[in-house]
Amino acid sequence: MNIQECDIMQAIFLHPFINQRILSELSGHSLGIVNRSINSLREKGYLGENNCPTIKAREEYKEKSPKNAVILAAGFGVRMIPINLEIPKGLLEVNNEPLIERLIKQLHEVGITEIYIVVGFMKERYEYLIDEYGVELIVNRAYASKNNLHSLKLVLDKLSNTYIVPCDIWCDRNPFHQYELYSWYMVSSLVDDDSEVRVNRKLELVTTSKSESGNAMVGIAYLLGEDCLSVKQRVEALCGDGAYDDAFWETALYQKGKMIVAAKVVSASDVVEVNTYEQLRELDGESNQLKSEVLDLIAEVLHGSVKEIVDISVLKKGMTNRSFLFSFKGMKYIMRIPGEGTDQLINRRQEAQVYRAIENKGLCDNTVYLNPATGYKITRFLEGVRVCDPNRISDLENCMKKLRGFHDMNLKVEHQFDIFGQIEFYEKLWGGRASVYRDYQETKQNVLSLKNYITKYASQYCLTHIDAVPDNFLFYTDETGKEHLQLTDWEYAGMQDPHVDIAMFCIYSFYDKNQVDRLIDLYFENQCLRNVRTKIYCYIAACGLLWSNWCEYKCNLGVEFGEYSLHQYRYAKEYYRIAKKEMEIGDASGE
Repeated sequence: MNIQECDIMQAIFLHPFINQRILSELSGHSLGIVNRSINSLREKGYLGENNCPTIKAREEYKEKSPKNAVILAAGFGVRMIPINLEIPKGLLEVNNEPLIERLIKQLHEVGITEIYIVVGFMKERYEYLIDEYGVELIVNRAYASKNNLHSLKLVLDKLSNTYIVPCDIWCDRNPFHQYELYSWYMVSSLVDDDSEVRVNRKLELVTTSKSESGNAMVGIAYLLGEDCLSVKQRVEALCGDGAYDDAFWETALYQKGKMIVAAKVVSASDVVEVNTYEQLRELDGESNQLKSEVLDLIAEVLHGSVKEIVDISVLKKGMTNRSFLFSFKGMKYIMRIPGEGTDQLINRRQEAQVYRAIENKGLCDNTVYLNPATGYKITRFLEGVRVCDPNRISDLENCMKKLRGFHDMNLKVEHQFDIFGQIEFYEKLWGGRASVYRDYQETKQNVLSLKNYITKYASQYCLTHIDAVPDNFLFYTDETGKEHLQLTDWEYAGMQDPHVDIAMFCIYSFYDKNQVDRLIDLYFENQCLRNVRTKIYCYIAACGLLWSNWCEYKCNLGVEFGEYSLHQYRYAKEYYRIAKKEMEIGDASGE
């Protein structure tokens, strides 16, 4: 049977003794296709008298009928900020019913009770489903660092005539059936500029070009046994490649520019993917999950109501925080929410002191709100902002001039950022675990041996940014067309040798030695003394180990930073050697 014939057989099984016109409406195919398909199905022995399914048809239906379902519910659901801080996305309620419960009930309606749910973020919140619905929970421990391709890998042995379902789908009509005849992937009739696929005339899902719109991808799929085998092999191969850590499971369906399964197109009104706070509010304006202490706080600070908070969108998740953009009475703002384990890393009261010290100094906009207890921060959003390009000389010149001007202000606060103390502190946060690096102890001792040289040539301490990396230098243009430069994100700032900021810029930018020397020359306007340059090399080694230890702590919390962590450890080792060599040259020359 071809796809059209399968659809018509499906309609006949579900609604026997119906005429061709009704079959056309139910199957979505034209009356001409219905008539041709019925004739073909009779010739192939699938339909008998009065268009009733034959034994052959019933046997094929039995062979291809659904056996089980996998629901993917491990993800953090970052686009659901701010309400995902309080509840996992599968338990968001529409019309007082959790999304995942509605999906389970719809599966039960068609006789599917073997249901596996892959959980991760707030996994404990799903535990009650075991007793209430007889499901099995499978834990994805890497949910924070890898996408749902890796969730599917955990249930590959379960795939056989299987529905694969995302947990954040709300279906008005039951999308599941007692019978299925072919593998499919569900898309919506809605046109989506961000979709990767579109439906062609053969009901195939082909990939779209960058300039082409496609069909909104719903995410529900049905896989027959033979396609399950292909997907299993593909998932295994992709999960072995780190380049696919952030891949969706659908990546395993693509082959030569199209999916290996057919398209199943549904009306945009029948299926809604609840990805954002705004989508939930549109679907159910009275949902209990629309209540959020974060939004209540915003409304209180800005003197309005929660309903006036609109256009909520998630900004890129930072290395320390999660933030989202929103509009309020025509003005745009950014709300910062501290990330996992941040309370161990950042002293928010010290941060508040820093913001008081830099207030009205022209370094950055004053904060609208900052809570030293929670770390919540609200700032005005700057339109048309771009960050520093670490490979553009003009950007580097402006950034180093800004940084030098800040250091020359010689601002003071009561706390210090102790690099070597923080190295030890982050190591203690590992909870007694050994480093993942085999030669860590040797590397650490080498870095600690640089402390005497740093102390000898340290500059006078002043307020130092500590996190003065390219992403924190913001260029923007005002209404008159004049370009401005700000330095943002002062969480780690404290009293320190200001030349630490140069080292931090270099290691975040993954600079090689030539690029490091170029930046030093720009900051010092080609007048850097040898011992100061060597000291900065020492800082690069020390800061590399500092952030490597920081990454190891965050990794223990399930947060992965890829090549960044490895680069930092390499800086610790390589710049120790570079600094020692420069010290020897300096000793030999009497400098």
